[in-house]
Amino acid sequence: MAKAIHMMIRVLDEKRSVDFYQTAFGLQVADRFGFDDFTLVYLRNPEADFEIELTVNHGRADPYDLGTAYGHVAFAVDDLAAEHARLTAAGLTVNPIKEFVRDGALMARFFFVTDPDGYRIEVLQKHGRYR
Repeated sequence: MAKAIHMMIRVLDEKRSVDFYQTAFGLQVADRFGFDDFTLVYLRNPEADFEIELTVNHGRADPYDLGTAYGHVAFAVDDLAAEHARLTAAGLTVNPIKEFVRDGALMARFFFVTDPDGYRIEVLQKHGRYR
């Protein structure tokens, strides 16, 4: 059986991105591998083995074109309102909380926060299938 282990995004500034993911989601650097042309930084927290791999291409100064194909990564939290307030107080770019209702029942409560490179991250209340 296959197991999801990480997702990769390209970032311009390693420190800025590591600081964001640490502040927003408690992710810590699990490994860091420097190469001649790029650096790979793997982030995770004790909640899961799944990692975010930051790829920092050395010498890149122009922002990446995120295009229309990238969607998002999502994190589930115990208290959505508290996380929304915490991230807002930290000065991060946080969208309002939204709700999806399907067939008259709550399917999801969520908001998006944007990282320094423009990637949108979904934050969901633990509920139903989102655990």
